[in-house]
Amino acid sequence: MRKEHTMLNLHNAEFIRSAVRVADFPQDGLPQIVFAGKSNVGKSSVINKLLGRRNFARVSAQPGKTVHINYFLIDKQAYLVDLPGYGYARVSQAERQRWGVLMEEYFALGLLTLGIQIVDIRHKPTKDDVTMAEWFHAARRPWIVIANKLDKIKKSQIEGCLAEIRQTLLLPEEVPVIPFSAEKGDGKEVVLEMIAEHIGKDALK
Repeated sequence: MRKEHTMLNLHNAEFIRSAVRVADFPQDGLPQIVFAGKSNVGKSSVINKLLGRRNFARVSAQPGKTVHINYFLIDKQAYLVDLPGYGYARVSQAERQRWGVLMEEYFALGLLTLGIQIVDIRHKPTKDDVTMAEWFHAARRPWIVIANKLDKIKKSQIEGCLAEIRQTLLLPEEVPVIPFSAEKGDGKEVVLEMIAEHIGKDALK
């Protein structure tokens, strides 16, 4: 008999906490959709576009300033987990190490339901992007790559840019690369469908 799935209302989203250590991580069995990306890749803008909210995930004036994991509860049924931005050049070595330890602790707990890595479609992924892809790959959980800033390139460039991202990140065949525009909303429905699929919901609204 088919299990009935309830609708997930993305507009019913609330900030829960900023985690700086393992004790802060919610471990209540709810699905965790994890977002990761470089400090300047537009991660907050992507999250805001998916949630249909203007300033829900705040865009920081000082990227890379603090190392913490932000948790948002979506319709009391799933967590949106916003990992700290990485690759910010002016962050100290100590901060980089803290970031690495926090990531190691989070991924070791196996809390991830679906990983969403955000890269800039205009540029070849950086070493930090490759490292993040390795984290997701090692977690052995489903993950997708959002190639943001689609509105900044020509249509004729899309295919080549997506191929470069896939090749540089050494993505397994089953990991999709989705062209996306946080500005215009291109790719939004595709991503929402994938989130719904992985957290066992029939639809998102």
